[in-house]
Amino acid sequence: MRTAFLIAGLLLTAAPTQAADDHARSTYVTLVLQAFAAKVECPGTDVVYQDLVQKAEQMHLPDGTTEKVRKAIAWMHTGGKMGEKQDDDLMAEVAVATQATDLNQRRIGMPSWCEAQKTNLAGLIRAKGG
Repeated sequence: MRTAFLIAGLLLTAAPTQAADDHARSTYVTLVLQAFAAKVECPGTDVVYQDLVQKAEQMHLPDGTTEKVRKAIAWMHTGGKMGEKQDDDLMAEVAVATQATDLNQRRIGMPSWCEAQKTNLAGLIRAKGG
């Protein structure tokens, strides 16, 4: 296990720009996943796709990131019936974001989670019809 951490540390040291890019994308994947989860789980909540695209631009992510993330989430959460499988790194990021979101929802309860998302995802989710 210590070897894995050493190798990971060396890789991060060798490519700090890539690590920063990966962290930004992982953060973005979590935001998108939580926005879609809020749309499904929290009554009266909606997601505007263009708001997600703007967030990706603000985070300096490559063009097309929003669509790749959307497809990866759809693929994973429908067992491959919707969306498209993406590269292994992105699919792993979606899996981690899914597990973390699920754990958080169970830990604090869905009503509290939904209420927290109004602040956490401000600008990415909104009231339906709003």
